[in-house]
Amino acid sequence: MSKLLEIAKRLNALAQAGLTYSPNAYDLERFSEIREISVELLHELTDEPIEKIAPLFASGIGEYPTPKVDVRAVVFRGEDELLMVQEKIDHLRWTLPGGWADVGYTPSEIAVKETEEETGLIVKPVRLLAVLDKRQHPHPPQPWYVYKFFIRCEVVSGEIRSDGHDIGQVRWVRRTELPELSLSEDRVTASQLEMLFTFVTNPDAPALCD
Repeated sequence: MSKLLEIAKRLNALAQAGLTYSPNAYDLERFSEIREISVELLHELTDEPIEKIAPLFASGIGEYPTPKVDVRAVVFRGEDELLMVQEKIDHLRWTLPGGWADVGYTPSEIAVKETEEETGLIVKPVRLLAVLDKRQHPHPPQPWYVYKFFIRCEVVSGEIRSDGHDIGQVRWVRRTELPELSLSEDRVTASQLEMLFTFVTNPDAPALCD
């Protein structure tokens, strides 16, 4: 299935590039049909409704296809606690504060904004820890090609606020709790969390990049 999903995403990228750059009307028709086929294939592979896939995955005309960007704030307390939130949309599974990057915001601004909205805490960005290609890690398959930014942040002020519109519980999670935690693996994996904790004992380590 994962191989077919990658083929569908690649077909869409080629179709969108063709729709952007081809001067030939007949080729434009063919590229448009290829894009429709890629959406139908994604629908069959992921069970996502076509009306959701089409506008998010295959609506770009006149633009070269590029990856989506997911930004996550990494907020430690001491050496063994990490700020985590429950995603209501994913059955209250746990992840790091964050979400899709918004146009008009820098990656650091997204980390600050999402953390405040989801947890009530005001943070300041300290450094970039990692830029990961989601395909290279054990996330569930999804239609979009995604880069993940992990930005270390420090608490400046505020108090933890739980049970927001999209978020259930918010709390500090001990490193020893991670193996038993039900993670929102579409957003973060256990191996990524362990990787992030290495920066606690080695804060000057170079940022990781796939």
